[in-house]
Amino acid sequence: MSGAFLHTIFDIAAWLAAAGAVYWLSRQGLRFPTQSFELPYVAALVFGAGLGAYLFGSANLWLSGQSGIARSVEGALAGGIVAIELYKWSAGITVRTGARFALPLALGIAIGRLGCYFAGLDDFTYGTPTTLPWGHDFGDGVLRHPVQLYESAAMALFAIAYVAAALNRNAFAITNGFYLVLLYYGSQRFLWEFLKPYGALIGPFTLFHLLSLSILLYAAVMLATAPKARRLQNELLA
Repeated sequence: MSGAFLHTIFDIAAWLAAAGAVYWLSRQGLRFPTQSFELPYVAALVFGAGLGAYLFGSANLWLSGQSGIARSVEGALAGGIVAIELYKWSAGITVRTGARFALPLALGIAIGRLGCYFAGLDDFTYGTPTTLPWGHDFGDGVLRHPVQLYESAAMALFAIAYVAAALNRNAFAITNGFYLVLLYYGSQRFLWEFLKPYGALIGPFTLFHLLSLSILLYAAVMLATAPKARRLQNELLA
């Protein structure tokens, strides 16, 4: 079975898991902002995510001395954030609308990264050479860090923690889950970038180092300005 086929299978599984997470959350008696299901909102999200995915993915290839077109999940995340913030600003929406996407995002990345792992060298998401016993040969005879599995495991841990918070009706975690997952994702992704063979952009930092920092800082600001927990309890939990 080819790596490209397996990648597609895991991509589909990631989308199905994300949809399942949205459904599961809707069955927990939790109330999320309705704006995130409105058609203009979804259109802005899809457009921004798609543009960001190809823009940053392809730019990273170029910076790494390779040609072609590529996609990036982190690029999609950044593009979606920018598009939604611009849409909300133009529409006069002041409500924080990302809460329902925390668990779907974590699950989607955790499963999707497995597809990147099985895609092998062609996916260009593998790690740098290592002598560690769990180094993986992606087909060129070189043992490399399976950074895709590192990220998959990290995001799966977040998903487990979020589910526990949702079941315990943790108002702050539920309402600010999207910014928590962004903070967590940006932090762990920044670390894994040191284990990837990507071309540097500034000093030792790659394009995705800088993108990870941007996402991390955005999340930190949003969390620092989050409404108080008691108010969240009254407004967003059934």
